Amino acid sequence: MPQDLPIACSLSAPDLKDRLAEMATLGRDALIDRRLDATHAQLRFAAGSGVRDRVAAIVAAESWCCAFLTFRVNDEPDPVVLDVTAPAGAEPALAEWVAAFDPEPVAG
Repeated sequence: MPQDLPIACSLSAPDLKDRLAEMATLGRDALIDRRLDATHAQLRFAAGSGVRDRVAAIVAAESWCCAFLTFRVNDEPDPVVLDVTAPAGAEPALAEWVAAFDPEPVAG
């Protein structure tokens, strides 16, 4: 991964709002576990109707707008495991990204 990628999301405000809603819905529907350790996160989703496709669609979209993150979806049928790696210095961005799967927004 190139070191000079900006640690920023390139989505417009309306697109970001839609993406966050999509991630929160997926979290509500299927997230069963998540682990966050500095520059690595692992999210586990219950495999159900269309869950793997939904995870893959988010990964494809996020790979474009958040190019500083590296994504890997496992090849096992259940659960669907998503590993996300961030470069040093991007720990807060990764934590926010993982929190986007919370079905309820965190009051701030």
